[in-house]
Amino acid sequence: MELYKGSPADTQGRQDREIRVYEFLDNLGVEFDRTDHPDEPATTMEACEKIDAVLNVRICKNLFLCNRQKTNFYLLIMPGDKPFKTKELSKQMGISRLSFADESFMKEYLDLLPGSVSVLGLMNDKDKKVRLVIDEDVLREEYFGCHPCVNTSSLRFSTQALTDKVIPALGAKPVIVSLTGEV
Repeated sequence: MELYKGSPADTQGRQDREIRVYEFLDNLGVEFDRTDHPDEPATTMEACEKIDAVLNVRICKNLFLCNRQKTNFYLLIMPGDKPFKTKELSKQMGISRLSFADESFMKEYLDLLPGSVSVLGLMNDKDKKVRLVIDEDVLREEYFGCHPCVNTSSLRFSTQALTDKVIPALGAKPVIVSLTGEV
């Protein structure tokens, strides 16, 4: 795997959702590094570790969640090495019960497939159905890594660009939580 600066010069063979991400970031003036890994999609945390070593970023989990009634949806971003405890997040959010949302809602609201969940998928959430939730430890990092809405490429940009440019452009008002991985 190699590290590249910015958008690919040739977008042939890339999915529309990925190309839209590059256009979005370019339009915002966000500088980013990219690595492509079509032969090794990021489908496991182990694969992500290899990719993140190339990008030199801390691995994040991106979890698509919903309430019991499946009426409220959340995208949680947290450090990949921190255990996720549903009960802990539910308590902090004041929600009686959270669970993983169905793939159909992920596709409908974020135009994403499992394994490619990313904060950048919120650019596809035109009706603002999904609430962004970020563990505060993610915001302490110098750089932020994510997928460009596909799991065959990965990006790195500054966390400041995430908070100052990307999140505002997405129209998201994140809830910041402090997760310990304990109940």
